[in-house]
Amino acid sequence: MGKPTGFKEIPRETPKERAPLERINDWNEFDIHLPEAKLKDQGARCMDCGIPFCHTGTLLAGMAQGCPINNLIPEWNDLVYRGLWREALDRLHKTNNFPEFTGRICPAPCEGSCVLGINEPPVTIKSIECAIVDRGFEEGWIVPEPPQKRTGKKVAVVGSGPAGLACAAQLNKAGHWVTVFERADRIGGLLMYGIPNPHLDKKIVQRRVDLMAQEGMKFVTNTEVGKDYPADKLLKEFDAAVLCGGATKPRDLNVEGRNLKGVMFAVEFLTLNTKHLLSGRETSPHPFPLPEGEGRPPQASLAKGGVRGTDYISAAGKDVLVIGGGDTGTDCVATSMRHKCRSLIQLEILPKPPLERAPDNPWPQWPKVYRLDYGQAEAKAVFGEDPRQYLCTVQKFVGDEKGHVKEAQLIKIEWGEDDQGRFIPKEIPGSEKAIPAQLVLLAMGFLGPEDTILSQLSIERDERSNAKAEYGKYATNIKGVFAAGDMRRGQSLVVWAINEGRGAARSVDEYLMGSTELP
Repeated sequence: MGKPTGFKEIPRETPKERAPLERINDWNEFDIHLPEAKLKDQGARCMDCGIPFCHTGTLLAGMAQGCPINNLIPEWNDLVYRGLWREALDRLHKTNNFPEFTGRICPAPCEGSCVLGINEPPVTIKSIECAIVDRGFEEGWIVPEPPQKRTGKKVAVVGSGPAGLACAAQLNKAGHWVTVFERADRIGGLLMYGIPNPHLDKKIVQRRVDLMAQEGMKFVTNTEVGKDYPADKLLKEFDAAVLCGGATKPRDLNVEGRNLKGVMFAVEFLTLNTKHLLSGRETSPHPFPLPEGEGRPPQASLAKGGVRGTDYISAAGKDVLVIGGGDTGTDCVATSMRHKCRSLIQLEILPKPPLERAPDNPWPQWPKVYRLDYGQAEAKAVFGEDPRQYLCTVQKFVGDEKGHVKEAQLIKIEWGEDDQGRFIPKEIPGSEKAIPAQLVLLAMGFLGPEDTILSQLSIERDERSNAKAEYGKYATNIKGVFAAGDMRRGQSLVVWAINEGRGAARSVDEYLMGSTELP
């Protein structure tokens, strides 16, 4: 390493964020890069640890330990420290097709496994990664790189989320003709519509998609394979197909009043909001034109770029209840804050995490500790406290005379064992509490992939309903059909999706050509 004593001399410093009360007035990203001198200092903190657990990419206790795509972290940290940014970008792109995505939205399991993190704050890996790729675009170093020759083989990729895009990018590098099918009106999957703009600006997603198109990949939108395009047609028109449709079946809440208006899945809320933003009607988050009745403004006109105007669901002036404590729940909180909701409560069925690692959560496991994410920080700035209520769930929803939700009855829970020794939540009698709620967002995760294409192709499923395909091989029971990402492994991190997309591309290339040189 360039500075072997850097970790002793330089404290950890993370990027500055725009003040919560400022950033809730727009849809811009909230992180601000550290200046180059500070980034070089942070790179210098990367110690010559001998065994860099940060890029091992394994599962430990069911969670990612280190980087699942095996980013060469110590190498590009050292290159940044020495001011060799172009070389750092080359090293970063060796393992990661989309560092501009992971550098923004990945929870950074690499930092949780940093050797320095055993007894000191870990290296700020994620912010350095993001700074490298952003500089690469600014300097014009990242340009289209179409393959020098084509194999003549045609491959279909179904789904344009991170797994599908990573798979397509690698297969295109190998010289195959790649067509990506997407049922939405824009490419990107959850990167486009599942994550709001402040967390991942859509211009950044579109910039990479445009680059991929210039490299020779074909993107087909507004086309759902299995409905608009018969699934068996894939087997006739392509030499191979990779299913990367994601785990898009949301977990529901089976309680009284679930069917009331105003109780909806989080992804629908986020998708409609982003579509409305991309329609070009609004440049500021609020005031949106306040609607009458159900909180749906009139349709926007067709905007440049093919995004049809949509009715979004406004949280403006409402008491909002978000159920679920993960990333999607956080994004719902942040979006509601930009709509200027009247109040906001977020429910988490699990206990509040400790401030420091618990004894049963040792390094290099992902640290399950309390964090105030960007959405909760914004709610706290407005309402004075973290909006999350732990060990709490909903008993029922109450509606008004028009069939719209107006109230939620909450109850505290405790975790205990059932007759078979499984831990289950148990309601605590007498802890009921009613709260006003005119908008309820269900952000409790996903159960698995939708059935359409898997059923039509007779793809075998595993015990969790995912497409059955061995990790590392990705081949399904149908010859020439592969599966990767959340559709194969279940709901997971974007970085795991990229890992799987790259791995599936390698398997497809080997299937088509007899051997492969893809990493």
